[in-house]
Amino acid sequence: MPRVWDVPVQDPTRVRDVRVAAEEAAALAGLDERRTAAVSLVATELATNLLKYGQAGGVLIDVVDPPLPREGRPGRAVQITALDHGPGIADPAVAQRDGYSSSGSLGAGLGTCRRLSDDFGLHSVPGRGTVAMARIGPETGRTGHGGERPGDLGVHAGAVNVPFAGADFSGDAWAWVRSGDRATLMLADGLGHGSEAARASTAAVEELRHWARLPPAEALHKLHAALAGTRGAAVAVAQLDSWTGRLRFAGIGNVSARLREGDRWRSLLSRPGIVGVHQPHTVREDEVAWTAGSLLILHTDGLPGRWTPPPDTGQPPADPAVTAAVTVRDAGSSARPVRDDTAVAVLAPVPSERP
Repeated sequence: MPRVWDVPVQDPTRVRDVRVAAEEAAALAGLDERRTAAVSLVATELATNLLKYGQAGGVLIDVVDPPLPREGRPGRAVQITALDHGPGIADPAVAQRDGYSSSGSLGAGLGTCRRLSDDFGLHSVPGRGTVAMARIGPETGRTGHGGERPGDLGVHAGAVNVPFAGADFSGDAWAWVRSGDRATLMLADGLGHGSEAARASTAAVEELRHWARLPPAEALHKLHAALAGTRGAAVAVAQLDSWTGRLRFAGIGNVSARLREGDRWRSLLSRPGIVGVHQPHTVREDEVAWTAGSLLILHTDGLPGRWTPPPDTGQPPADPAVTAAVTVRDAGSSARPVRDDTAVAVLAPVPSERP
């Protein structure tokens, strides 16, 4: 089941909690001692920066698939995401330079965090706050600065997952798998929340890995059989065929999908039902063009159903997990208490020049 650590950071005592959670995640991901030390250092630095510059915030820690799809079951990485609604950073590029350090912290600075991470992203807008994301995997499976080529599908994907009320497990889960020229992104929302919801969404993830070659509608039929005996889940499946440049989408239940087409956002519609419990006789499958300017956002009902991405979503081009984290931070509101797990998954083109 998708273990997620959601650690609020409001005072210095929580920095240790973030470090301990990060080390637990590294053990779950099977990282060696050297990579675990990197995870620990980066998590501590990001949590410390929240207190010094973000005026408190929170850290999400998860074990995730790499952003570039591979054949078969990929190596897993620890993803550390720090979010705040603080004053923001006036010049994020300067903040990431080597030698730029947070006084009173470990002295590592964001530049060191960036070098220790396979993938690192920073999004900050004065007055709106900051999102910093680091992903660290096994030494042999580095995905970003470690030298692996960006992949021949031209897309990458990422997500953030926030468990309801700080629970150990989220009832939401996502998967990102490849079969030949097809890359498939799935987001599942187990009915309700807690361990039983997590069992349903995890079953969907495991089953999708066996059927990545199938189009979305056919994959949903396979998932329906696999989820029988669970409480069921809402599931959305998007599949990009890099050979044809077409995106296919199908969904059952209330996982929402937004596709950017030029300067507008288009909703991709799911059919009513619950995978594993009640599936419609026919599942509609949309097929649309995928371009260098496209962006797909899937989200569960932890976000408002009528939420529409703001015009600057994903701009400038960012790691998809950073875009997902900014979405979670900005779409939520203290006036609207969240009553369920919240997950956002993003599919985006790989920029022609990656940092």
